[in-house]
Amino acid sequence: MNDPKIIIALDYPQAAPALELAARLDPGLCRVKVGKELFTAAGPQLVEQLMQRGFEVFLDLKYHDIPNTVAQACKAAASLGVWMLNVHALGGRKMMEAAREAMAQTAKPPKLTAVTVLTSMAQDDLQEIGIAHSPPEMVLRLARLTRDSGLDGVVCSAQEAALLRRECGKEFCLVTPGIRPADAAADDQSRIMTPRAAMENGASYLVIGRPVTRAADPLEALEKISEQIGGVA
Repeated sequence: MNDPKIIIALDYPQAAPALELAARLDPGLCRVKVGKELFTAAGPQLVEQLMQRGFEVFLDLKYHDIPNTVAQACKAAASLGVWMLNVHALGGRKMMEAAREAMAQTAKPPKLTAVTVLTSMAQDDLQEIGIAHSPPEMVLRLARLTRDSGLDGVVCSAQEAALLRRECGKEFCLVTPGIRPADAAADDQSRIMTPRAAMENGASYLVIGRPVTRAADPLEALEKISEQIGGVA
């Protein structure tokens, strides 16, 4: 079964440019991520259109609410047929367990992951909101909680992937944003890594946005990254 390791972030304000970009990509080489901005603007219809074009969809809405609300939201997302969806680990054990139980009630459960610490956040950001742990410490704490709550994995920085792979086991799914080829700009990400280094560190999937979506030839950029990580398991 084909299991593309690259997830292209469709970070657009509306459906048209997202679909235009998708038309220039190969669903055999990547999956696509639909986040808050695009889903708010275009809704479930866009997800259906992307799936009709052969793409598996990571619905990146980071649910974080009381357990019942999150469970119902996850059930609604699963009914769309998405490949993966996520919640915020900071919602706690009861919330994550409710989400997991909701997925178990669906015919084809998506992968369920939890966000640990956003890749835009550094030590100072955590301290400002009252968290004394360093980013790696906090990520590990939340990853263990996610695993113990029965979820499939976490969204984390590739810089913490090796640690989480050792601590949470080889089957635990690690989805890593903040991936930048060596010749790409960091943009607004604080904790970044190249595609090959991320895979060697233990990442399961790489979330990549601007290095592909802003490339003159998005398919060529995707193929280049795919070649860079070829053979890394």
